[in-house]
Amino acid sequence: MQETVVVPQLPQLRSPAGGPTSALRDLNPSQRDAVTTLSGPLLILAGAGTGKTRVITFRMAELIRHGADPDRILSVTFTNKAAREMQARMAVLLGQRLKRKPWISTFHALCVKILRDEITVLGYPPKFVIYDRGDQESAARKALREIRVTDAALRPGDLLMHISQWKMVGIEPDAAREFADDDRSFLAAAGYRRYQSQLRAAGAVDFDDLLLLTVKLFEEFPEVLERQQGRFDYVQIDEYQDTNDMQFRLIESLVRPHHNLCVVGDDDQSIYGWRGAEVRHILGFHEHFPGAKVVRLEDNYRCTRGIIALANKLVKKNLSRHDKTLVAHKSGENDVTIRDYADEQLEAEGVVREINYLIAQKGIAPKDLAILFRTNEQPRLFEAELRRLKVPYTLIGGQSFFDRKEVRDVLAYLRAMAFPSDEMSLLRIINVPARGIGETALDKLLTRAVKQGQSIWDAIPESVATKEITPKTAAAVEQFRNLVQDFRRRSDQPGVDLAGLLDEWLNVIDYDVEICRQYKEPAQQEARRAVLGECRQALREYQARTHRPSLAEFLNETALTGRDDTFGDDKEMESNTVCLMTLHSAKGLEFPRVYLVGWEEGIMPHQRSVDADTRQAIEEERRLAYVGITRARDFLTISRAQTRTKWGKRRESPPSRFLLELEEDELKVESSVVG
Repeated sequence: MQETVVVPQLPQLRSPAGGPTSALRDLNPSQRDAVTTLSGPLLILAGAGTGKTRVITFRMAELIRHGADPDRILSVTFTNKAAREMQARMAVLLGQRLKRKPWISTFHALCVKILRDEITVLGYPPKFVIYDRGDQESAARKALREIRVTDAALRPGDLLMHISQWKMVGIEPDAAREFADDDRSFLAAAGYRRYQSQLRAAGAVDFDDLLLLTVKLFEEFPEVLERQQGRFDYVQIDEYQDTNDMQFRLIESLVRPHHNLCVVGDDDQSIYGWRGAEVRHILGFHEHFPGAKVVRLEDNYRCTRGIIALANKLVKKNLSRHDKTLVAHKSGENDVTIRDYADEQLEAEGVVREINYLIAQKGIAPKDLAILFRTNEQPRLFEAELRRLKVPYTLIGGQSFFDRKEVRDVLAYLRAMAFPSDEMSLLRIINVPARGIGETALDKLLTRAVKQGQSIWDAIPESVATKEITPKTAAAVEQFRNLVQDFRRRSDQPGVDLAGLLDEWLNVIDYDVEICRQYKEPAQQEARRAVLGECRQALREYQARTHRPSLAEFLNETALTGRDDTFGDDKEMESNTVCLMTLHSAKGLEFPRVYLVGWEEGIMPHQRSVDADTRQAIEEERRLAYVGITRARDFLTISRAQTRTKWGKRRESPPSRFLLELEEDELKVESSVVG
């Protein structure tokens, strides 16, 4: 076993007798090297299908086996799904004998835990609410209205895009104007200030604030940073190539005393530049952490040799990358096919016809097949063909469970109970179902509340006195307020059954009236009632796994669940259907058979990258193509249309430059051109 060197301020790790466990002997040499390097900065370059999750979990177990305190190990990843998988693997490796366990968390969940303890020094309440996308849009719309900006000048979604981009690089409202370079961004800077003021007044934060405020705490309050640094002796980061500037600053601050940082990632799979990810963090790891050890995982156990040869050939065209070559450990015949079609309709027909044949005649399970596309416009034709041939399919990345109206209503009810200052949630449901509180009355109440710096509740007496609202409306608002306060008190009682409380609430307000008003068909009504059942079940599951459940913590966990995943619900992925999804959504997944469609200039690579005409833009698109190729385990088909209808006319559609970069004589190329 490799001898480890531990910095003086940490407890010396004890090497157990008996040498490597049998589990370690099952690792290949590179994996074992990574697992047994326990101290100092370590970069594990883990190519697609090389077993990185296995390495991360084995390394945590090895730290504990050498005497590290489990709850002083922090392992951070990007999605709840990855965190759950890591926790499950750790449970298998360590069993249930450990009372204390490593922290396994997403970045945002980690920040919530830190902010719960420390955020009061920034002027926020410890029970802050996390706004979801709908709340953010309401706040953005209100902010733009207050500065008298119309949708034509700047839409709420555009304002939120600007705010998110600024927050991801640490730009706060007062400084945003300095970074504005056109009229729209100047308007956005003004809207940002109003938007953030609203959130602070409501004791609320948005998703980007979780990172921004944690980094602000670390950089402005040394005692807070020192306290948080003292919690962890060892830190691991998964998918390091996806870190943005705020995530990098957060982690660099945490490990500054000891540099016991292990990062795992693959620069060839850095595909999220559009949302702030910086590939330079993994490319420049040596510069940030001098003396770092690098271990390359290059043995691929997922894909056949032909698929890996294609992936290697393509990604080596990128100049900004760590040098590495995947080595396949699976053989296969006719594993890669490239097809040309005369047009996009024939492409959809050809791909779906083959899929139907494989399912109906060869007994292939639908869930073993995936169609991956670059843009959200592409799946329409494929969906039409799948429906025509009655092939079961799921379009991943459609409406999230958390975006359904009924779910958003339920969460707004619960937030109104848990967070008294959350007026966004209150305004959503104060008249749902209808209880005689009209839009006009609410606008007048809100206007007075803003003018007086009061809550809506406190604005009622003056609004009645000045006849801005009628006594009948005031009575309806007051009645609803009393109901919310009663349920709030009950939700805070120890041992309360939160799922039962939700049931009682929905009965008291007669939410079924709202369902019947919204949906006329009995089948639709039953489907929406089933959605409410899912909400109850989510509360039950939360209570079952939590030692001290609280409504506020459930809501924050739900807010993170809605945002810390990159594709649809797990139930969508588990169904026995053909998967349709974007290349971005497919990262981290794998299928026996994959169809990569629309490999034409302007689609793959995307037209935005072609127009940008920069090496960085095209290299990210090439990495995205590499990700798509390496999703296939056994069979890969790449297709393109020679012509495509654009702006009402049929036009030539040149092949993707990525196809031209591949030597087609090494592939089985089938021409399916018709006409």
